Amino acid sequence: MSTVDGIIFWRNSTYVHQVFKLQKRVVRVMSGVGLRSSCRSLLRKLNILSIACQYILSLMLFIVDNQKDFLTNVYVQGLDPRNKNHVYLCIVSLSYVQKGVSYSGVKICNSLPSNIQSHRNDRKILKNKLYRYLITHSFYSITEFLECKIGKDNI
Repeated sequence: MSTVDGIIFWRNSTYVHQVFKLQKRVVRVMSGVGLRSSCRSLLRKLNILSIACQYILSLMLFIVDNQKDFLTNVYVQGLDPRNKNHVYLCIVSLSYVQKGVSYSGVKICNSLPSNIQSHRNDRKILKNKLYRYLITHSFYSITEFLECKIGKDNI
């Protein structure tokens, strides 16, 4: 398991924010800008994913690589539900489960734009499209990603 693969287990670590601050500091140094400069455009310019974006990408690749362990809405609910191609998200109230890799992965997978989500069966295409999407938006947090409604269906 590489560091990139292991990032899917970092989400609830108390050190994630410190690592993100260090990442921003390094990006500022690489770009030769001041301490108060925003890193969002610098991350785009340097084609670097923020820690949150690295987490999203790694988690989606985990979901793609383990698709056999997940059900779609059409399989669980039958007939033709509105989001039939979404991965089925079990309703749970335990925060321990909600913070887990599988639950978080399904939630993020179902929040992706449809043109990216439609490539779940082709790892290479999904990875490239998702990488471009994440570089374009440079999300600073998972919450920011989940709340992003701009361009969900036409990126």
